Amino acid sequence: MRPPVGAPTLSRRTRILLIVAGVLVLLLLGGSRLINLYIDWLWFTEVGFQQVFSTRLFTRIVEFIIGGLLVGGLVALSLWIAYRSRPVFVPVTGPEDPIARYRTVIIQRLRLFGIGIPLVVGLIAGFAALGDWQTVQMFLNSTPFGTKDPVFGIDVSFYAFELPFYRYLLDWLFVSVAISFVVALITHYIFGGIRLSGRAGQVSAAARAQLAIIAGVFVLLKAVAYWLDRYELLFSDRSNIFTGATYTDLNAVMPAKLILLLISIICAAAFFFAVFRRNLQIPAIATVLLVLSSVLVGAAWPAVLQQFVVAPNANEREATSIQRNIDATRQAYGLTPDKVIEKDYKSSSDLPPVAQVKADTATVPNIRLLDPAKISDTFNQLRQGRSFYGFPSKLDIDRYTVNGKTQDYIVAARELNTSSLAGNQSDWINKHLVYTHGNGLVVAPANQVNAALDDSGGAGGLPKFTSVDITNNEAPTTPEALRIKDPRVYYGELITDYSIVGGKDGVAPLEYDSDTQRNSYTGKGGVPVGSLLNRLVFSLYYGERNILFNGSINDDSKIMYVRNPRDRVQQAAPWLTPDSDPYPAVVDGRLQWIVDGYTTLANYPYAQQMSLGQATTDALQPLQQQRPDLNRNISYLRNSVKATVDAYDGTVTLYAFDETDPVLKTWEKVFPGTVKPASAISPSLRDHFRYPEDQFKVQRELLTRYHVDNPIEFYGNVSFWGVPSDPTVAGGGSTGAPQPPYYILAGSTEAPNTPSFQLTSALVFRGREILSAYVSASSDPATYGQITVLQLPQDPQTRGPQQIQTAFVGTPALSQDIGLLSRSGQSTVEYGNLLTLPVLGGILYVEPVYIERAGQESSYPQLARVLLMYGEKVGYGASLQVALEQLFGKGAGDNVVGGTPGTPVPTTGGTSPPPVAGTGGTSSPELAAAAADISKALASLKAAQASGDFAGQGTALAALDAAVQKFQSVQAATPAAPATPAAPR
Repeated sequence: MRPPVGAPTLSRRTRILLIVAGVLVLLLLGGSRLINLYIDWLWFTEVGFQQVFSTRLFTRIVEFIIGGLLVGGLVALSLWIAYRSRPVFVPVTGPEDPIARYRTVIIQRLRLFGIGIPLVVGLIAGFAALGDWQTVQMFLNSTPFGTKDPVFGIDVSFYAFELPFYRYLLDWLFVSVAISFVVALITHYIFGGIRLSGRAGQVSAAARAQLAIIAGVFVLLKAVAYWLDRYELLFSDRSNIFTGATYTDLNAVMPAKLILLLISIICAAAFFFAVFRRNLQIPAIATVLLVLSSVLVGAAWPAVLQQFVVAPNANEREATSIQRNIDATRQAYGLTPDKVIEKDYKSSSDLPPVAQVKADTATVPNIRLLDPAKISDTFNQLRQGRSFYGFPSKLDIDRYTVNGKTQDYIVAARELNTSSLAGNQSDWINKHLVYTHGNGLVVAPANQVNAALDDSGGAGGLPKFTSVDITNNEAPTTPEALRIKDPRVYYGELITDYSIVGGKDGVAPLEYDSDTQRNSYTGKGGVPVGSLLNRLVFSLYYGERNILFNGSINDDSKIMYVRNPRDRVQQAAPWLTPDSDPYPAVVDGRLQWIVDGYTTLANYPYAQQMSLGQATTDALQPLQQQRPDLNRNISYLRNSVKATVDAYDGTVTLYAFDETDPVLKTWEKVFPGTVKPASAISPSLRDHFRYPEDQFKVQRELLTRYHVDNPIEFYGNVSFWGVPSDPTVAGGGSTGAPQPPYYILAGSTEAPNTPSFQLTSALVFRGREILSAYVSASSDPATYGQITVLQLPQDPQTRGPQQIQTAFVGTPALSQDIGLLSRSGQSTVEYGNLLTLPVLGGILYVEPVYIERAGQESSYPQLARVLLMYGEKVGYGASLQVALEQLFGKGAGDNVVGGTPGTPVPTTGGTSPPPVAGTGGTSSPELAAAAADISKALASLKAAQASGDFAGQGTALAALDAAVQKFQSVQAATPAAPATPAAPR
């Protein structure tokens, strides 16, 4: 018999080369991690949240050690037992026996395999265990909810904080035991404890004992899993109507789990019994019994019960579970009766008298004309200042009290837009050392424009801007509420790259303020980058050698990174889910970004589970543009934290807003001192808090179903509502993206003459475009968070947003007038947000219409028309005042704030030529003559329509087309003189 050939011995030089290669690989893999770790530490030190960094790091290190020791230790133990209990003599099956070759290699390098395999497996397991640090910390710092589940009578904290940890631990035990079994099996096979030769093969007593014990432990763990499965039934998704344990879960699945638990214990005992018997038939029979029981008891019996007992009487059988789901969902999402007021609202279609309209001082005068999702280009073109500044595509709405009057404003920080740096502006020095910050804040009253478009030769329909920047932040003309001590914006939503700021005294500053002014940053924001170590680390991190060698970087220089307010809050509080829409506000003379933070849970017993990403999707926030952290299911949501980020120095401050939230209390135990109490919120900051959009969208989606109290009615879906699709989106139709909620300043049913800042949304009956309810959430400090649901009857019906839009577009005179605005494609028409306002005893719909010159990069939207509908009547005009008077009668618009009478728009489409967006008007005689021809043609068309002269109408339309073409050709040849100077580039 030829002895097996061992592996060749490595030379000393080869071993050295392999060791050097291994060290280099470790440096390449671990070096970047160490750099990232150091840069994170510097950032957390800057913002004062070192405790978050150290606690998270320490937890992960402990997880790594425990996970590695658990899996690696069990593997080592399994290897050691299998090797020590190997047979003394192992026959070789033949000269080419491959197992003998492997056995020889292992024996020659016994220490390498005996230590190396457990070490590698332990390292892999340790790295895999790093991701669940939050589960561990929530378990260690669990806070009782004070609410018990309706099935087991256990506090909800068990399901929120403890059960996930037990499942996490059990999963790792399963993995450890399974790997140990495989390792023992392979080891016994290699060293002859298991031989496959012969008809039946042979298994040594030692191999049988070890494998049986491991298998028995695995089955015992399965018994523990069955025990935990009982609790997880309270999150069951068996029903397509509600989340929670169904009748079948409670009466079939839960008993089945107990039966399977007992069978698992019997099966485990059978495996342990096999240690003392050579016969493996008993554990084999027990395993077959467990498998068959899982199929028959765990799957077949629940299916039979569901099909023949539950399905024929599902509405009655599931009534108890549905009621539990209703109660738990309202509790989990903050929709309890103390927070939601439901009222019946009987909307009248009869027009109120003019005196009643004039008497309304809260809603009608504050009707918002500026759509923050439409006028970003207007802000950019007219208040950008420089091409590298910019405003977000969707602006924000907030309110300020100026001269004793509260007014809602469109607000936007003038930020540095990194992506707009062009030419030599984008070289390294300019990009990172010169263009480092934005400049101030721009606001405009939301219910006013500078003038009606028709009355200003095309220069109207624009916001009434107020800019607060470096040049005028302390000017007497700047309202006190808007003054900013340092209006430079170093942190914002559009700043995506790092900047290096600051300089020594006596050295010429580099940072751009204006063409005649430069600045050196003196705030506390940023990480010091003057030391050689930090310059080297950041140079490696960004792959940029200029950080290391640039002479302008000195001992006082700082580097700013993680500059988006939402990202800063997310890093400082990784346990929070930040709202999608941070907004700027002037608070006590500082420009602050306000970010709403949510605490969420995946498993709240019986509470409805929903996709956070889908629930927060609307026409302005499509699903494909959602942040990845929103693509998960939740069953609990609280706006427990309000965060601020200083736009100048980046200071992150967290305030406890819902101090009763057990999830917040748990995280406050994990990171003590990082969240300030609610008492630390200043009144001036509280005045700028808004009810958050993402939370409101989740709640309105739930209210479409969970306004129903009766479980039988809930099961039938008859009374369910729906969120209407946005009717102003081209091609949206009734199946388009949901209509966004809108912030408005308006009266409420409780205080109709007192304006309050609200977040609102219309709801329709499911499957129908009939208005079913109006939901509003108060943002006023005294009533913050109070949700009011006005329920409308099915009879008489009130049109929903889609039908209102159809009515607007289908009104012949209005359609003709809007068609003139966009005649020959010279301008494009865009419909603004369709607001639903319960006022004057009915429902008033308001929609601004904007025009914009087509095909021009420098064009911008201007308010051209205001559309109104009350009951069955449509009113419209070039201004809100005109539209109100056309709808309700003369004098109805007298109280409009900053109202301009405007030229009445007759039902024939007007008596003045349609303005062209962005022209700013002109005094050219040729253009004036062309405009007169259009007026003449319109007058002829009006006369022909009044007399029913169809031939005359055709002639007048032809003349109108010719006049418009002449007007456009003359206009194209005439230099435009903008009413508002264009922003310098």
